[in-house]
Amino acid sequence: MKRIFATVLALVVVMAGKATTYTIMVSDTRLQTVTGFGGACCDGAMCPFGSDTNPVKLLYGKESKIGLNIMRMEISPNFVGDVVVPEWGNWDTPYDWKGSLPSAKIVKQRGGIVFGTPWSPPGEYKTNGTAQGGNADDQGNKEGRLRKDCYEKFFPWLNTFLKYMNQNGVNVDAVSIQNEPDWWVSYSGCLYTPEEQLDLVKNYAHMLDRETYKGVRLISAEPLGFDPKYSNKLMNDATARDQIDIIAGHIYGHPPLVNMKNAAILAEKYGKEVWMTEHSVTDNIDHLPNWDEQLTFAKELNECMNAGCTGYIYWYMRAHWAFVGTGEAVEINGKKINIAGNTKNKLLPRAFVMSHFSKHVTGATRLKISGVSSSATDAAIQASAYIKGDSLILMAINATKGEHYIKLSLPVKVESGIHLLSTGNETENLCQESPITIDEATKELTLNYPAKSLSTYIFTIQNAGTAINEIKPAETSDTKIYYDLHGRRLSSPSGLCIERSADGSARKVIIR
Repeated sequence: MKRIFATVLALVVVMAGKATTYTIMVSDTRLQTVTGFGGACCDGAMCPFGSDTNPVKLLYGKESKIGLNIMRMEISPNFVGDVVVPEWGNWDTPYDWKGSLPSAKIVKQRGGIVFGTPWSPPGEYKTNGTAQGGNADDQGNKEGRLRKDCYEKFFPWLNTFLKYMNQNGVNVDAVSIQNEPDWWVSYSGCLYTPEEQLDLVKNYAHMLDRETYKGVRLISAEPLGFDPKYSNKLMNDATARDQIDIIAGHIYGHPPLVNMKNAAILAEKYGKEVWMTEHSVTDNIDHLPNWDEQLTFAKELNECMNAGCTGYIYWYMRAHWAFVGTGEAVEINGKKINIAGNTKNKLLPRAFVMSHFSKHVTGATRLKISGVSSSATDAAIQASAYIKGDSLILMAINATKGEHYIKLSLPVKVESGIHLLSTGNETENLCQESPITIDEATKELTLNYPAKSLSTYIFTIQNAGTAINEIKPAETSDTKIYYDLHGRRLSSPSGLCIERSADGSARKVIIR
């Protein structure tokens, strides 16, 4: 990570009034390494289906202002990708796979990760004979499930998706079992119990063509509220566990520090990544999110990291409550409303909130902290800490109305740094950048903690090569942990990898 420092800024502040000093102690224990952050290129997210590549051009890649690196797309229930996209709701005509190709190509060109999620397998494989979930009068409210006699067809169908995307210039990095297997819907959907998913993965996932599509990883089904029963069934079975690379879920109605944190326990034990693959904090609103709502989003990001998340993927990347404006009127409660500030293909404030994490936490390893709670849901004062290259990073959120202070204790000496601050008062990028100069390398600092703010403090570690080795990995059943060159943890390493030993040292190795 490059050092970006400017003029001298006094660090120590004079404390006055009713300000509170919060102590944050960063330990020398390493936790999960973060793969990255992203959004979905699905249906209304891109309108139509990703053929407009402006959002991904604005959002993805190290050189973008936002720095996203993971894109989610739908694996629609068809076999070929050259059909016309039907009107939404015409379940007898399959949608098209090619709609997301232009955006997916750009994400891949910029070093990003593309993964696909089925909302439904082909209707002919299902108990209700349609891609529709079944929860509708015109379907007779018949549950749509994958027929038992079609389990053996499921992974070959995923292989046809991988083949189509590969032949059209996109090597897909991962595929999921199912979007929200526990949510009975009137749109495209398919239900699975945890036991049904276990059967599918344990007995048929070997049919995923990992030999032809090298590096493709398998993601578990993504339950609506990150119900741990789905992933724990897989993790507790050795055969199924060996097939799954990433456990995933959504956090609708369930804060990340509850279900997702519980699901992460077994996932982390067995070296699996933990991805939050869909959530929207404030949709169906008649305004751009206000700053309090943006801080709610920041807290959710921070809580996901503290829950053990390695990948966070927001819902639509283009919406007035998301990252890029649509320029269109929005239908709220049956009325069309023009949203002030919803300019087409303009970066919105929420994108810059995301950038605090996506630009700086991607590829970083979380460090255990104490003092400020890292386990309280929706706490007004929150923090998380990371190490990345020669940098130690502190994310800090103050959702209160008062300015406070942080007394920061670090496991290594730092010598200078940079403060990125968002308070909601800026009109453009919502990121004020200030240099931090420290008179003498130290492990203890006092930092200002502005009211209603999101801060990223990035410190340069003194004698980084030696100091970093002092920071130890958390207890793990593996003596060595492997990552690919993007910093993604590998459960089945092969080729050129980064090997991290129990003593914290790392090196590049080739595994054949």
